[in-house]
Amino acid sequence: MKFASKVWALLVGIKDALVLLLLIGFFTVLFGALSLRPTPGKVTDGALLLELDGALVEEKSAPDPLNVLLSQRAPVGEYPVRDVVRALHEAAGDTRIKTVVLDLSRFLGGGQVHERAVARAIDEVRHAGKPVLAFANAYADDGVLLAAHASEVWADPMGGAYVSGPGGNHLYFKGLFDKYGVKAHIFRAGTYKSAVEPYFRSGMSDEARANYQDIYAALWDAWRADLSKARPKVSVEQMTHDPAAWLATGKGDLAQASKAAGLVDRIGDKSEFDARVAEVVGKAEAPKPGDLPYAHTSLATWLAAKPVSKKGAAIGVVTVAGTIVDGDAGPGEAGGDRIARLLDENIDEGFKALVVRVDSPGGSAMASERIRRAIMRYRERKIPVVVSMGNLAASGGYWVSTSGQRVFAQPDTITGSIGVFAVVTSFEKTLADFGVTSDGVKTTPLSGEPDVLGGFSPEVEQLFQASVSGTYAKFTQLAAKARGKTPEAIDAIGQGRVWSGQEAKANGLVDEIGGMDQALAYAAKLGGVGNGAWHPVYLAEPEDPFESLLSGLFDSSGAQETRAPSDYTSLVARRTTLRMGRAASDLQAMLGETGVQAFCMVCSGLGGDVAVPERPAPASAAPWLAALLGRR
Repeated sequence: MKFASKVWALLVGIKDALVLLLLIGFFTVLFGALSLRPTPGKVTDGALLLELDGALVEEKSAPDPLNVLLSQRAPVGEYPVRDVVRALHEAAGDTRIKTVVLDLSRFLGGGQVHERAVARAIDEVRHAGKPVLAFANAYADDGVLLAAHASEVWADPMGGAYVSGPGGNHLYFKGLFDKYGVKAHIFRAGTYKSAVEPYFRSGMSDEARANYQDIYAALWDAWRADLSKARPKVSVEQMTHDPAAWLATGKGDLAQASKAAGLVDRIGDKSEFDARVAEVVGKAEAPKPGDLPYAHTSLATWLAAKPVSKKGAAIGVVTVAGTIVDGDAGPGEAGGDRIARLLDENIDEGFKALVVRVDSPGGSAMASERIRRAIMRYRERKIPVVVSMGNLAASGGYWVSTSGQRVFAQPDTITGSIGVFAVVTSFEKTLADFGVTSDGVKTTPLSGEPDVLGGFSPEVEQLFQASVSGTYAKFTQLAAKARGKTPEAIDAIGQGRVWSGQEAKANGLVDEIGGMDQALAYAAKLGGVGNGAWHPVYLAEPEDPFESLLSGLFDSSGAQETRAPSDYTSLVARRTTLRMGRAASDLQAMLGETGVQAFCMVCSGLGGDVAVPERPAPASAAPWLAALLGRR
């Protein structure tokens, strides 16, 4: 027995040693993979291939490694708009690029400001005498806008193009709350602060409807004007007002009707399209099975071969993109602590000026103020600050924008929404349905408040409303000081109302109509650069190697296996799924733990289906939601 036990101990030791060696080997390989930096590929004379398999965004979000691994699905692709615009700009002037291929088979949009920026860059390529060829199985409004600027637009015979225009219905939860006894305590400041209406109304108020109509009309007019300029002979009136008659022009065939309307130039499948590109740029050298048959360079390879110039003075750029939240969230969300830390850590980098790029529907008032104060520390150092608005700079996004000495917006920008609110739900009626009541002893009217199970006291209701009103007063005072107006004047154009960029300029909420390039140039001027060279420096935290590895694994160059919409109905279904996800996120966020919000709910549907990150849904909301929806 003694001998057997020694043999057993030896075997166990060998096993432990082998396990240890395997673990050391595994982590060595993992460390090597995480540390690996891919060598930029070779630029091939031929086409620049832009496979936009996802959404255009202001700032690419960092995927949650655990969620990605558990879901076993690639995250939705994201393409920073500045990268796509820079790639097209460089392609226009490089003789190695003969044409640009725009593959929109999986394109999910990204907000009208971003789409029009890319459209202008496509025009630049065409003005350089280079064709731009676009392909998709089916095009929706956002894809139609980009493709309209191409010299050849292809659609699959089973697909086509359709235009619906901005707008649509929103969910209202009053009936659900009444049914299950949930009471939503609403505290708001702003007549037009429609963010809270879904929680106490069954439909839209007249004030909110009027505001929606103005905003949607501005976006629709700008969209149609862009389409008409790119393709003067195209009209979408019949398509949008009498789709059956429009479809009849193609004898019931969507692709043929799209071609007759001028939205599509040629009908053919992907193989025929690829063969057409090969005619223009030449065939690929010794393509492997599954490779494209034409000579091309991918977006990632092209950007790696064309690094951003670092000549001249440095202009800092901080990005406030997505919902503004407390803490370190982001990129993809604008965590107040994270952005304030970025600003503070780079304040001594010698920037001649700072540009604040805002693309946010707002969020936490506390986090918005934290970011604004960090920006103001630059101004205290005599570093000029210029604000550039993207698709959205509303509510908390406008709060942050009050830090700028000069504010630029695009005509399609949605801004304003100067108003705040708070929503807290209580469940005393729900519990009463099960015979559960509450009672106790209080030393003051505020003892044990807010009581989400037994109900709120009148005193705590007054306290909440006073807090919200006080935050609104701070908001209007900040905006008034920034815009050289009185708080009363800001209140008159505030009240939670949203404005297009053009309207915002007219009422004094922004200074100039212009994009990021104009804002950077103006910042360089304020910084005393004069006619000297300058370059932007985008503030960002060091990239996590594990996230970098995940991005490589799910790169749109081929590792991502997301299926392209096969036809019109498939594309509509995919977009509908995304909108349902946003609706669920809104409901969960309302049931969660949030403070006073400077958030524009209407704006979350105006920046594209994917590009505008949805409001965070705290995990604590899930049990209440499940309990409500699980009742019989």
